[in-house]
Amino acid sequence: MKSIKVLIVDDEEELADLLAERLKLRGFEADYATSSADAIKAVETNNYNVAIIDVRLKALNGIELMKLIKEIRPQMNVILFTGHGSEEEGRRGLILGASQYLVKPVSLETLILEIYKVLGRSSNNE
Repeated sequence: MKSIKVLIVDDEEELADLLAERLKLRGFEADYATSSADAIKAVETNNYNVAIIDVRLKALNGIELMKLIKEIRPQMNVILFTGHGSEEEGRRGLILGASQYLVKPVSLETLILEIYKVLGRSSNNE
């Protein structure tokens, strides 16, 4: 089975880089962007299966970024995550098209399970 392509969007570069590296070690193709502009460029030039977007970004919040990404790639799955989450924010994200909403900290194992879930796969299908 071909590998799953993931884009991580978080303005904390160390976290985004670490998460991308850990996903790569698990067999995913993973890139990261630290700004909304870089994320849009990445989505325009790559066909990702999933974007994992921090809700609290500096220039554009993650929900607004998700809406722009969905205009470019309507079928792309989006997992929103934040360390400053609220149920209302989570519901809003899900209503507007997110596949899942997670609150940081999220273990790598949980994140991987959620990626498989939103893609309708099981981890045994790698």
